[in-house]
Amino acid sequence: MKLFKEFKEFAVKGNMMDMAIGIIIGAAFNKVVDVLVKQVFLPPLSLLTDGVNFNDKRIILKDPITNADGTIKTDEVAIGYGALGEAVVDFLIIGFTVFVIVKFLNKLRNKAQDATDDTVATPKDIELLSKLTTLMEEQNKLLKLNKK
Repeated sequence: MKLFKEFKEFAVKGNMMDMAIGIIIGAAFNKVVDVLVKQVFLPPLSLLTDGVNFNDKRIILKDPITNADGTIKTDEVAIGYGALGEAVVDFLIIGFTVFVIVKFLNKLRNKAQDATDDTVATPKDIELLSKLTTLMEEQNKLLKLNKK
């Protein structure tokens, strides 16, 4: 029962929901990046390299062995460096996209937390903390004046 209670607390706190949302968004984002790399970035890159398909690039270590009738007896052994290149391009695009999104969100958050900026509605907690800080500064000034 203790395990069930701990799981209930975990699920109710929102950790599980946050994880699930992150995984779902990550899976959808993966599809977007996959299409972006394969359909947008690689075709012009392939055109620049005279139509070379990077996914087919590999170093063959051992050729396939076929029977007399043409069926493959043993598969070829190869290092697929083209697929590695494509994965590196995927990684770079994902990394840059996440960087831009986080930078944009940080900018929005910093703008929202600026109590002096009237163009954005300040969250209540930041507004209350700002007022509290102002009141404490006034109180400190009054206390200094009373001590003199």
